[in-house]
Amino acid sequence: IYVDLLFYLYLSACLFICPADDCQALNFGHGSVVCVCNATYCDSVSRTGLPDPGQFLSYVSSKTGSRLVKSQGQFQKNSTGAALRITLNPSQKYQRIKGFGGAMTDAAAMNILSLSSRAQDQLLRQYFSPDGIEYRFVRVPMASCDFSTRLYTYADTPGDYDLQNFTLAEEDIHMKIPLLQRAQALSAQPLNLFASAWSAPAWLKTSGALIGKGSLKGKPGGKEHKTWAQYYIRFLEEYEKYNLSFWGLTSGNEPTAGEMTNYSFQALGFTPETQRDWIALDLGPGLHSSSFPQTRLMILDDNRLLLPHWAKVVLSDVQAARYVHGIGFHWYLNNIAPPGITLTTTHHLYPEYFLFATEACAGWSPLDRGVRLGSWDRAEDYAHDIIQDLNDFVTGWTDWNLALNQDGGPNWVKNFVDSPIIVDSSKDVFYKQPTFYSMAHFSKFLWEGSQRVGVSFSQHNSLEISAYIRPDASAVLIILNRSEEEVQFEVWDQTLGFLPGSAPPHSILTLLWTTYAP
Repeated sequence: IYVDLLFYLYLSACLFICPADDCQALNFGHGSVVCVCNATYCDSVSRTGLPDPGQFLSYVSSKTGSRLVKSQGQFQKNSTGAALRITLNPSQKYQRIKGFGGAMTDAAAMNILSLSSRAQDQLLRQYFSPDGIEYRFVRVPMASCDFSTRLYTYADTPGDYDLQNFTLAEEDIHMKIPLLQRAQALSAQPLNLFASAWSAPAWLKTSGALIGKGSLKGKPGGKEHKTWAQYYIRFLEEYEKYNLSFWGLTSGNEPTAGEMTNYSFQALGFTPETQRDWIALDLGPGLHSSSFPQTRLMILDDNRLLLPHWAKVVLSDVQAARYVHGIGFHWYLNNIAPPGITLTTTHHLYPEYFLFATEACAGWSPLDRGVRLGSWDRAEDYAHDIIQDLNDFVTGWTDWNLALNQDGGPNWVKNFVDSPIIVDSSKDVFYKQPTFYSMAHFSKFLWEGSQRVGVSFSQHNSLEISAYIRPDASAVLIILNRSEEEVQFEVWDQTLGFLPGSAPPHSILTLLWTTYAP
């Protein structure tokens, strides 16, 4: 009771004395701080205009508690003499960015809706509005997944091959759809929704169950496979009735999970060969002849260690490849899947198909499970992975649950993990984790169409760096310093001169300036 009283006094005081836009920091003993938000107050990034020519803006977040702290500086004609010179090479052009986002799971929707109406609005603004971090992508599970409170699909009537009883769930109609509509209303641009299914209805499966090992009955081209393809189209049709259209689909969440004996939650097994044939014979033609032929189809939607093999099997078949637009992948087990031999190899084999990170979360490992309020290590894990992915031809990166409770749920199988926003509905507050700001350093600044460009260094260094030219011809440089030491540097822009900079220990830095079109 005493701790709760202090908490309320702290929040009440903030309403009167806290400077606008400042993080209201709270330390839970996990290395750094969270920023506390409620119905009436939340720190905001605000809108990021361009600095005057010859000036630059710097945004820094750090383990010591800085959260997107903004400062401005001036380019210099002469070198600062810093030992580390970072040179932008705009003539070296790589992939264009699509964007960043998170997932509107049943659990995320339940947690957001557990807050008061004004606190809900506050949370949605943080993610989607021009005053927030401007997410452009939302992954939407088709029916239940582990982050649901019950097991269901949209067609649980056995033998309904024509899907006459296909019906969206209460979780869609009363939770996810209204929140997606509100998010879209807050966003300055259309949101890009993409859908992923965890399991087909049990009666379509060899196992007769939603969970565990099991695949579709019959063979690609058969009635079960055609019904499963039509299920995707019916989903798109039903959401369209609520003015929600989908940018994309994945061919199914983690198809290898459904090949594992005793897998603990919803899954549908495919090998790369059966996925290839189902796309070629059923899903591809079904989408092509539907009202949604422009919907982008991403294959795999599973761990990147399966690349490039999975892509080779599916995309070397011309009948399947003609329906595919991209390759989705997850971040789990990345430590045994170097990006060069998975992502870059796949890009060079199939450059016309985009690479897109479709799921990631902290707290999934048995060695470091669940929610860690204020963990800076996890913010660094996010930034490291995003920079690594983007530097290996990835076009976007999607976090997992948009919001979870303090247990890391709800999750019907108790597969609790962490999230960039943690909700405490008992206090009508939510906590913005360090990972939220890690995402912000990318999502807020890397607009759709931004192009990665070359960057070189005068000497070996501990920084992790990625460089971009945006559609408005401004330059963005994102720097991660995971070391204990401050690193002094200068950035050389061949048209403007030298930008003097410093990366504090354990920090993420985004630099922005107006350059001249190369």
